[in-house]
Amino acid sequence: MILTVILCLLAGLGAGVAIGLLWPFGPAARSRHAAPEGRREHEAGLASALEQAEDTVVITDAEGSIRFVNAAFERATGYRRGEILGRNPRVLNSGRQEEAFYRVLRETLARGEAWRGVFLNRRKDGTLFEEDATISPVRDGEGRVVRHIAVMRDVTEQRGREERERRAYRMEAVARLAGGVAHDFNNLLTAVIGYADLLSLHLSPGSPSLRHAEEIKRAGVRAATLTRQLLAFSRQQVLHPKEIEMNDALEGMEPALRKALGDRIELSIARTEGLGRVKADPAQLEQVVVTLVLRAAGAMRGGGKVSIETANVDLDETYSRSHPFVLPGPYVMFAVSDTGPGISAEEQAHLFEPFSGDMLTGNGLGLSSVYGIVKQSEGYIWASGEQGKGTTFRVYLPRVEAKAAGPAPAAVERLDGTETVLVVEDEPVVLDLVREVLTGRGYTVLSAANGEEGLAILSSHPWPIHLMVSDVVMPVMGGADLAERAAVLRPEMRVLFMSGYAEHTVIRHGVVGLHAGFLQKPFTSETVTRKVREVLDAPRAS
Repeated sequence: MILTVILCLLAGLGAGVAIGLLWPFGPAARSRHAAPEGRREHEAGLASALEQAEDTVVITDAEGSIRFVNAAFERATGYRRGEILGRNPRVLNSGRQEEAFYRVLRETLARGEAWRGVFLNRRKDGTLFEEDATISPVRDGEGRVVRHIAVMRDVTEQRGREERERRAYRMEAVARLAGGVAHDFNNLLTAVIGYADLLSLHLSPGSPSLRHAEEIKRAGVRAATLTRQLLAFSRQQVLHPKEIEMNDALEGMEPALRKALGDRIELSIARTEGLGRVKADPAQLEQVVVTLVLRAAGAMRGGGKVSIETANVDLDETYSRSHPFVLPGPYVMFAVSDTGPGISAEEQAHLFEPFSGDMLTGNGLGLSSVYGIVKQSEGYIWASGEQGKGTTFRVYLPRVEAKAAGPAPAAVERLDGTETVLVVEDEPVVLDLVREVLTGRGYTVLSAANGEEGLAILSSHPWPIHLMVSDVVMPVMGGADLAERAAVLRPEMRVLFMSGYAEHTVIRHGVVGLHAGFLQKPFTSETVTRKVREVLDAPRAS
């Protein structure tokens, strides 16, 4: 603190205007009789240092009138010296800080003490900025406060970066919670949908009970859509990425988008020639575009214009420094803009959180699932806008080199089988369902409630076991550990993992490197039998 005051005083001695303010007082008085030539050289050096300082320096008199500012002040505020000298620093007040904040400031200075804090100030052009400030008193030879020196540093970018980092960490925590909830729901929905399927098989056409079973299944499927949105938000959705030309994808979506927007809203699509390709799930990418367009439409109740544009973008290190977690490199950008009322800074801060900033669409998971899909595709999404000036969402997806597409897998025609299948699942209702479905298709089914029970069966069963269908996350012993031991006991046996988590999340549980299929919960009875048949009939890995 003392060092700061001394440095400020010394700097003040060197400035042409400030020297007249500070010279008669304090330490400067001791050099009053210094040689004029030496003093002028000293003053010139200090003046140059003060003008080149990055920090803003402001000197006021005891009444609060500004008597000196340095060059950094002009750069930070947009005011020239001639416009600000003689005025009170209140000219910079933004009106966004409580009166109590300024009252504490005034009381601290009135006691002759130094004050430290952060100002939210307003530049000459009306934009806001934050300054970390220290205001120190300057006393005369008799100890009276006759001046104040403020040293301030613009921390707007730093505070913005810190807030974005806090927001990203908060979203990560919510995403982990959402993924866990979706996993548990998927176990339950597997049973609801699967048993509704089985019930339908035993009911005659036209029966009221058949209609009830079909309604149960429809409700389960709708609930599964909700869990997929939760998984998308938590970046645990199952994606089937392909190389996509974004302009072609938009061209294919355009008729449906125009129909959805109706006559009140104009749609404009500007496609950049030579646009790079991206690797994404086509269905999920379409969901991103449709959600953003419908949100834009929802923001313009009385009509307006939605604009979509594409571009090749290279994000550099500078952009990465101001946007945490962004990797520099080549991207394909598409932006969705509207002419609606815009969004406030507070709304932008919570826009992608579930059930927070997405009220215009009537779907509390819409933008949060968009966020998850984009992040899972290794991309980024940013929203910008001002109240009364519309909103723009920009999505950046990594640009990739085009590769030749491989042959499409052959469709599975046969669903029945006579092989022996071991089902390992810690959720009893799912275990019973899969056992009943596969038994009904002709398979011999062995069942175990956890990995240790499954290992015991693998060790003791006297006949071949052709396939093991195992959940991944289980108590006692997980599916990955079980599969590794099974590979030693029964190297010819195929493995099919199933989970309420997505495949890329399951990899973190150790199944990477294992030649196994994957089945996402919830699934229908037909889905599980088709997947079982597909794994059994697949060529063996070399």
